Amino acid sequence: MNTSIICYILGYILKIESLFMLLPCIVAAIYQEKEGFSYLIVAVLCGVLGILMTLRKPENHVFYLKEGCIATSLSWIFLSLFGCIPFILTGEIPSFTNALFETISGFTTTGASILDNVEALSYCSLFWRSFTHWIGGMGVLVFLLAIIPLSGGSHINLMRAESPGPSVGKLVPKVRSTARILYLIYMAMTLLEVLLLMAGGMSLFESLTTSFGTAGTGGFGIKNDSIASYTSYIQWVVTIFMILFGINFNFFYLLLFRKFKKAFHMEEIRYYLLIILIAIGIIFVETLNTSANAFHALTHSAFQVASIITTTGYSTIDFNQWSQACKSILVLLMFIGACAGSTGGGIKVSRFIVLVKTVTKELNSYIHPKSIKKINIEHKPVEHEVVRSINVYFITFMILFSASVFAISFEGRDLVTNFTAVAATINNIGPGLELVGPTSNFGIFTPFSKYVLMFDMLAGRLELFPLLILIHPGIWKDFFSRNVKHRK
Repeated sequence: MNTSIICYILGYILKIESLFMLLPCIVAAIYQEKEGFSYLIVAVLCGVLGILMTLRKPENHVFYLKEGCIATSLSWIFLSLFGCIPFILTGEIPSFTNALFETISGFTTTGASILDNVEALSYCSLFWRSFTHWIGGMGVLVFLLAIIPLSGGSHINLMRAESPGPSVGKLVPKVRSTARILYLIYMAMTLLEVLLLMAGGMSLFESLTTSFGTAGTGGFGIKNDSIASYTSYIQWVVTIFMILFGINFNFFYLLLFRKFKKAFHMEEIRYYLLIILIAIGIIFVETLNTSANAFHALTHSAFQVASIITTTGYSTIDFNQWSQACKSILVLLMFIGACAGSTGGGIKVSRFIVLVKTVTKELNSYIHPKSIKKINIEHKPVEHEVVRSINVYFITFMILFSASVFAISFEGRDLVTNFTAVAATINNIGPGLELVGPTSNFGIFTPFSKYVLMFDMLAGRLELFPLLILIHPGIWKDFFSRNVKHRK
């Protein structure tokens, strides 16, 4: 295992976090807040450690998927550990466990909070809290690949280990160019949303923090009622952009280069939009009688469907008060999630498409035993290896999900709370139902349960396997055996 390149990448990650942490310092200076000194201290700490870790360039630049997964997992852990320190130093979240929970929730774009009163935070902390969504949305390693020239090795392994979805490919021949294109699209869409929100009466600070949460599909709000107190215009702008950020970014790349036929031929996006329309239709009909008017019902239905399927987690209403049918739809959307290659979480629409087609193929084989049919997506055959990996993912997901629900069940809370708490964290959504609904928070859990849910947030954001590889005994056996040989 190439530990030197992993250490080198982690050093760059700390330097990037150091630069990012200067932004809340600027916010603190603007609003004249003393909390900014805490961010400055941590920024300096990250910068110094990052410089020390990258002083010596590794001799071997080659790394494979194993090293990519380990570097990715450790990067997100390092980001979260250092990112939570300012909350502790400012005294706004004095508990290490709670501060780490809030930070992991931010970077993984989950949006599950332990805070009772969000509005009590300083402006710089509110900014950092929302900005972690924007960093984690596209992925910090994708950003790393976009700005530094890592020569040699299969760098696509870093992108594959971090990017959500069953597969990640190159938009252009060079990985670095692909990463730059992705971030340019990401920044352009974020800026457009900021401008539209400001046109609707939001301040620059409000529009930035809201756009960060939307772009990263994270959902940390700066108000206790999330987005409920804003106008219908604001809510519709956020709704549209949540849906857009839940779409595979390859779609925007194709539109950018005028490949319209190929863009609108993407099967996953068609199903994604169809699921959204059906869910909105059903919830609209269900909530029509209890709403002030049809527009009110449509606004809240569209917003909550978009928020849940894209795993953003913003709310305009307490959907915990909706009918059982509406809540059941929202729970199903939690698991479906957004498109592969988007900033959204969940299992992903593409996986469900392959799963349904696999079941259909299996049924047809019972009816016509001699027939030979392949699973096709966009008129292209899906390789057996892809189907196998998706099946393994589903099995692993269900094992981890079931184990997590069982682990936190010893606290004695109701099944709906435990079930949706795990669903909301492993799918990177944020709010669940009952005691973890949109008007509640995750502060009710014990430290043990919070660490279980933190693990779920990281595992869900990194598509399970990069984090599971990190705790695999074989990795550490390989690591220690190589170190022993090196010393000899």
